[in-house]
Amino acid sequence: MAHTDHQTMRRVLRREIAGTIGVLTDDHDFSAMRRYRSFTFDDHTTYLQQLEAVLQDRAAQGNHTTLALFDPEDYAVYCADTGLDPEAPASRTRFTAELAATGPTIPYDGRPLTVLLPALVDEAVRQATWEYATTLLTRLGPCPTCGEDIGRAAFTRASDLLVRILDTAPPGDRHLVCTVSGHPDTLVAVLHGDQDPQGATRLDEAEALEFAGVLALGLATRSPGGLVIRVSAAGTPDRVYGWRLRGGALEPLTASEVFDAYCTDVESGEPISPEPGVDYREPPALGEESTAPHHRH
Repeated sequence: MAHTDHQTMRRVLRREIAGTIGVLTDDHDFSAMRRYRSFTFDDHTTYLQQLEAVLQDRAAQGNHTTLALFDPEDYAVYCADTGLDPEAPASRTRFTAELAATGPTIPYDGRPLTVLLPALVDEAVRQATWEYATTLLTRLGPCPTCGEDIGRAAFTRASDLLVRILDTAPPGDRHLVCTVSGHPDTLVAVLHGDQDPQGATRLDEAEALEFAGVLALGLATRSPGGLVIRVSAAGTPDRVYGWRLRGGALEPLTASEVFDAYCTDVESGEPISPEPGVDYREPPALGEESTAPHHRH
């Protein structure tokens, strides 16, 4: 492709950046945008390469850029609702500004897009999971017996459980996964906690809120699921243990149950080799008050 074509593409991209750029992260979304004549790119790989070049140029000039997830379907709805012309580049810029205020975003920090775009998609999934869980919790309404807001009470209880799980964990970096089976979707929340030199655990607040929300939904709806924690520290084997969600409570898994869960292929059910340097064990006690179900409904 001619050098002038690259310059033209970069000019087009720069025109649509106002501190934030909406990124088409996959081929499907890219193809959907090609319905608009004013969207002049015809190859997703080239689009990403030119976008990366523009981002690098902006960073070299001291400009900060935020990446947002651009969803063509949401864009079409937005233009229909606002009466904007979807063909106009100014409409895409305005939509992207809305994304920056309300949607998932990450800052461009110089890392390759091959690293940043999966992180942006993960952020979008986290936000969608949080919104879905909180919507379902809100719909539960008050307890018919005591009048207490079931969703709010479950979230408070889930937050308390999370604190106890972290407080009783051995020293090290923590990686927690909570799964709640439901219809139509199974929700999964992940929480990372790195331990600083003083022994305090650093958590991402948004991750912690989402994790507590998913756990709360499992507790409040008495859905099946599980919670597993893996603790890593230098000089010791990784420690793995967990609980099953059953009847609105967390029940400790035995060491052999944790081993079986980790050493079974999820798709086929066939056994797989245990990971070296991992200690599968029973969890520490969290206290009966935290694990007892509160509402029967």
